[in-house]
Amino acid sequence: MTQAEGPGRRFAVWIQGCSIRCRGCFNPHMWARTGGRPVAALQLAEEADRSDVEGITLLGGEPFEQAEGLAALAEAVRVGGLSVMTFTGFLREDLETRAARGDTSVRRLLEATDLLVDGPYDRARPDLARPWVGSTNQRFHFLTPRYAHLRNRLGACNDRLEVRVTAEGQVSVNGWAASDDLDTLLADLGTRQRPPSRLRRSRDGIAPSETGSAPLGAGSDSGGLPVRRR
Repeated sequence: MTQAEGPGRRFAVWIQGCSIRCRGCFNPHMWARTGGRPVAALQLAEEADRSDVEGITLLGGEPFEQAEGLAALAEAVRVGGLSVMTFTGFLREDLETRAARGDTSVRRLLEATDLLVDGPYDRARPDLARPWVGSTNQRFHFLTPRYAHLRNRLGACNDRLEVRVTAEGQVSVNGWAASDDLDTLLADLGTRQRPPSRLRRSRDGIAPSETGSAPLGAGSDSGGLPVRRR
């Protein structure tokens, strides 16, 4: 569960695999299709429904490269009253073209998404004003009325940084913060490469498949400190 990946308390699903591979990507360890763990879409939907959250957030990796399983997940949680926020490196216009040409999985995932953030990460255009995004070219699309009240209030939504420590002493950090602040916070955890501006660290994520048979993601509640730059 997280309050750093969209409005309110959310069930985040990190997707394994991305062909876009933006320079300076937050999660290059999620580019490859291999790795992660397979989880059936309906199993994830049941976990989300049992959680004290207002919605799920799909990110990665590239959600629209696994649109079939994620569409099933999004449709299932929407039935239970949860919202869906989806991040993608593709442009909305290109996704809508694919849907219009018969890609039913892309169409279903778009139709089941309340808040879409589109566009590739551009490390030359860091966004230090809006929450949840890394660069100024990325756009918010309010596809349903669910979050329309945020359209002119994004600047008032603060970024968050979440730190979790397990009983075994494993530390996981997720969210957005200034590099200097993270340097201070994580000073005792060893040396890391310093990013050029702000950075983001995320826990590994989970990703669904409609059949549950493909290795599509990495677990959301596991630890680790993969760097996500901003």
